Amino acid sequence: MLVDFDSLKNSSRVWVYQANREFSDNEEEEIISKIKSFITTWKVHGKDLKASYQIKYHQFIVIAVDEDFNEVSGCSIDASVNLILKLEQSLKIDLTNKLNVSFKDNNNINVVSLLDFKNFVKQQKITENTVVFNNMVTTKGDFESQWEVPAISSWHKRFFNK
Repeated sequence: MLVDFDSLKNSSRVWVYQANREFSDNEEEEIISKIKSFITTWKVHGKDLKASYQIKYHQFIVIAVDEDFNEVSGCSIDASVNLILKLEQSLKIDLTNKLNVSFKDNNNINVVSLLDFKNFVKQQKITENTVVFNNMVTTKGDFESQWEVPAISSWHKRFFNK
């Protein structure tokens, strides 16, 4: 059951998929169409899931499920991951590489390898105040308050020597 993202409870579970590049307008239309179609029919053991999605900055896909309505299972999570893997294939884009890290440079979003991120910190090209994207958030509430934050307020802080 597809609902408005804002109507979901803050406790709703989220998954954030970061692309290694911006989506074109056509790609974004395809992503939206496929995600809407998927969520409309997404079920757990025959029961509807109350879910939604957002596309942020033409580069992040956020899927959310209200587990107070119906709790997701391994099979339903696998189905959503399969959707993302199919999008990766059809769009020739990387959405599942957890070793990519994203940060803002003014209004630009950069996606770099974890190793490059560490090197940029050492070179002070990235500071504690650099805005990063914490794709490890697990709830809608955390997504809204802790996803786009200064590096020092995220798991990224471990790369800064004190």
